[in-house]
Amino acid sequence: MEPQDDELIRFEAQGAAPLPPATIEGHVERDGARIWYASYGAGPPVILLHGGLGHSGNWGYQLAALLSSGRRVVLVDSRGHGRSTRDIRPYSYELMAADVVAVMDELSLEKAALVGWSDGACIALILAATAPSRVDGVFFFACNMDPSGTLEFHPTPMIDRCFSRHARDYAALSATPDDFNAFVEAVSLMMRTEPNYQASDLAMIEVPVAIVLGEHDEFIKPEHAEYLARSIPDAQMIYLEGVSHFAPLQRPAEFNAALELFLDGIGSRKNEGLRR
Repeated sequence: MEPQDDELIRFEAQGAAPLPPATIEGHVERDGARIWYASYGAGPPVILLHGGLGHSGNWGYQLAALLSSGRRVVLVDSRGHGRSTRDIRPYSYELMAADVVAVMDELSLEKAALVGWSDGACIALILAATAPSRVDGVFFFACNMDPSGTLEFHPTPMIDRCFSRHARDYAALSATPDDFNAFVEAVSLMMRTEPNYQASDLAMIEVPVAIVLGEHDEFIKPEHAEYLARSIPDAQMIYLEGVSHFAPLQRPAEFNAALELFLDGIGSRKNEGLRR
């Protein structure tokens, strides 16, 4: 079990657990960008979608746990993040969601469960709404689906540590290592203006969804998370105690337990459907 890192001191210094060599790794060319992906293991496929300003390496503690549980894990760096490039057009969640479908096509993945963290959760839920035939379910952690769902920003030492790690990783991984400030500005603009999903949009989602929020999340209003859970048919509402927006890094064991329980439930539903 990984030790706790509630203040992200270890994450700032070292990052998450390092990623092992991938079974398959590459880039897919799509709509002005080269999207990096990596695939590990075999079994029911799970795609991990990282948060804004981060990259797939932030999932290091989740990758090992999911592989141990007998799943195939696919990582995707969102366009302009990590090892993926972008063109000059503005960022949008819909554009990044289409990038994920392109990776699935490249890997011949008909369907997968999606695990999204912050911006990655938004991408995952957009896919559930727009491409439900490709989605087994969505574990939606720490995100809003309209601008009213965010708290007023207050900087903290923990957020500063995370930002420092993101800056160092961007310089090490990006094809444009000197453009971090412009990158932050462009992603922040997207965050301020998107997404804009209404309750009527959410009501059309038919795949299994868990809305998940840390007890002390710095960015998302709890009442917004509960609104999402009410608006999406049969969605679960899960609170993770003692953690914040950075739960996958702070207390990986607790986060992974909730995630695996959700994924096991998806598997049980699929098996029940096959028996009918």
